[in-house]
Amino acid sequence: MESKIVDARGMACPMPVINTKKILELLEEGAVTTIVDNDAAKENVIALANSMRCEVDVEQRGSEYFIQITKRDKGLGLEEQKSGKSVIFISSSEMGQGSSELGAILMKSFMFTLVESEDLPLTILFVNSGVYLTCEESPVLEHLLNLQERGVEILSCGTCLDYFKIKEKLCVGQVSNMYTIYEKMAGADKVISL
Repeated sequence: MESKIVDARGMACPMPVINTKKILELLEEGAVTTIVDNDAAKENVIALANSMRCEVDVEQRGSEYFIQITKRDKGLGLEEQKSGKSVIFISSSEMGQGSSELGAILMKSFMFTLVESEDLPLTILFVNSGVYLTCEESPVLEHLLNLQERGVEILSCGTCLDYFKIKEKLCVGQVSNMYTIYEKMAGADKVISL
């Protein structure tokens, strides 16, 4: 089977994912090979392929990754997300504006309340200073680990983790990109923004 090539070397997030998705959407069946030159792009393209229920094979050649994605049939994947589910979008390590001390207390209380709830979100998205909550020394790390164990997807913006130089301190969930964050929000029945 001949594979279409997406050369995403040197491209910034989220272009490797966007370019790969465009080609995959044009195919009913077939293969796409995306070439990337960093781990974050590799993981993001693999996550896209998995969300579209495609087969994935990764080959590393030096510092480059050749990700072969095989699509077997049409109409599976992102559109099949569960309905009736919410997504929580967290853009700060604190809740509300005003007192930072109070904001930290409120965020911890919110996460505790969420853990105690039966109606869990499908995904929790962390951007900007919110990514500190998914890293070492987070006051809500125990709650997030509990939620992850119960099936809640935890995604932190890779650009944000890089900006704050804390990517290596990530303790829960996965590194994501803006394209995936947008897809999760657009596909949700309800987005709760903090």
